[in-house]
Amino acid sequence: MNTALRVLMVTCEGTTLPALAPSSPFGPFDLHVSTHLDHAAERLATDHYDAVVIAARTVDARKLLVWPALSQAVTEPALLVLTTDAPGSELATLLVRKGAQDVLPLATDAVDALPRALRLAIERKAQDRLARKAYATDLMTGLPNQSQLVEHVNQLIALREREPAPMALVTLRIEGLASAEARLGSESTNVLRRKIAVRLRVGVRASDVVASLSADSFAVLLPKFQDPQDVERVAAKLCAALHPPFSIAGGDVSVAVACGVAHYPQDGKDATVLLRRATGLAASAQAQGRAGPTEAAANDPSGA
Repeated sequence: MNTALRVLMVTCEGTTLPALAPSSPFGPFDLHVSTHLDHAAERLATDHYDAVVIAARTVDARKLLVWPALSQAVTEPALLVLTTDAPGSELATLLVRKGAQDVLPLATDAVDALPRALRLAIERKAQDRLARKAYATDLMTGLPNQSQLVEHVNQLIALREREPAPMALVTLRIEGLASAEARLGSESTNVLRRKIAVRLRVGVRASDVVASLSADSFAVLLPKFQDPQDVERVAAKLCAALHPPFSIAGGDVSVAVACGVAHYPQDGKDATVLLRRATGLAASAQAQGRAGPTEAAANDPSGA
């Protein structure tokens, strides 16, 4: 018997989700309904889903590009966006670039076409994860990627079973990359991500691990510390390090940062659980810093 695929169905204002059959030949599906994006973000922070289906009017679908929990919705699950009218190639392309598997009309047949699209999206996401595992490094920043971070954390957890000791995972959600790309182009945004990575590496010890989670989020693993308050201080220090503007394409670009922290073993004894916890907290936190100072950062090598 096939294990049911967990699907989070999200409705935005003015939409109604199609009646997806749980017992479809492309399933079976274990459906969970959320009636607001904020509620969906809370669900994503605590539970595992194979897919997320968001029904939104086209004007609201565009808001998904800056939804704080978008990284969560595309990191583990496969994301399908259903719109009330044709989103146009530009919006559909932007959503796919952000990690959505597909953008479909809300009127898509819920008996055959939608279950088929959902199952294939889940399978494509699974194959993508397998392919990414073959590469341990985010080529754009030179940092370990998410799969490498998860593997490393699980190795440390295995050691902790014999020698108990705390550790913490800090995630940082960056706002401002999408607007930078719209103004300056993708290559300048790639330079910005690399400079963010440099500031993060400068701000931690050699024994700490800085990783790239997605286009707009990073993680820092703190494997050793004396006091839990040390973790909060490091997190605050990293956020502050990203507040001064970056010199990009002859001008200054500022970003805002939201932070989430997960402690081992209090918040979980598995890397995926810890990462979900920290990422969920970062998604729900208010980003700070975009209106910060305009002077160049003292800890920003190479003119950042």
